[in-house]
Amino acid sequence: MEQERLTPSAAQQEYIKKEQFHKGKVTVIRVMLLVLLLAVWELCAELGIIDDFIFSSPSRVFFCFWEMVKDGSIFGHIGITLLETLISFGLVVIVGVLMAVVLWSSRSISEVMEPYLVMLNSLPKSALAPMLIVWLGNHVHTIVVAAVSVAVFGSVLTLHNGFSSMDEDKVRLIRSLGGTRKDVLTKVLLPGSVPLIISNMKVNIGLCLVGVIIGEFLAAQKGLGYLIIYGSQVFKLDLVMMSIVILCIVSAALYQGISWLESKVS
Repeated sequence: MEQERLTPSAAQQEYIKKEQFHKGKVTVIRVMLLVLLLAVWELCAELGIIDDFIFSSPSRVFFCFWEMVKDGSIFGHIGITLLETLISFGLVVIVGVLMAVVLWSSRSISEVMEPYLVMLNSLPKSALAPMLIVWLGNHVHTIVVAAVSVAVFGSVLTLHNGFSSMDEDKVRLIRSLGGTRKDVLTKVLLPGSVPLIISNMKVNIGLCLVGVIIGEFLAAQKGLGYLIIYGSQVFKLDLVMMSIVILCIVSAALYQGISWLESKVS
């Protein structure tokens, strides 16, 4: 009897097959689209439709990457950018959740701070980066602060809005059973907000990478942002395109990592 309950019905099996087919189809189309874009890019460069000195080409990007792989220098640049991104991402998640909880816990603090958070979130962070170098110096922690400043204010606003829309019936239930504000926080708010927090993390991981690159443009001697600036200054545009391609791959990998975490906790 138990075995019969665990065995999927014919309709369930058909649905699973359709879902697997759909996922496989999407994956194949994604790969084909990428191959098509690379092939068109390479063909245009070979036929002279575009100037491969300015726009580079997939083959030139690959050979540039391979040269840096052989001397091992590319791994240091990728590693420092990835480390700075992960550190800033961790800080954004922690600070964002803590500040959102503080705003949720006090209506007065929320009403006082909200316009300032909106203003700081709207501030162009590229304009703030040169000031950070003057204030903090030309160090790695300056890049981390720049990256955190890009993502943290929007994160706080998003989480606070999500916390404020919590189901009031659940709060009344906790209160009726003698629960405190701490019980509401730990038993209703945070557990119920896990999907919101993870969704916010998906956005923040990309913003932190953008912030790190902005910081590396101005205050780095190593990293993918430094390679982009260096390559543009000495007209090594293959180096610039290679760094951009690697950034795209790193961004996609980090996003997929958060998606994997979401699948585990959902």
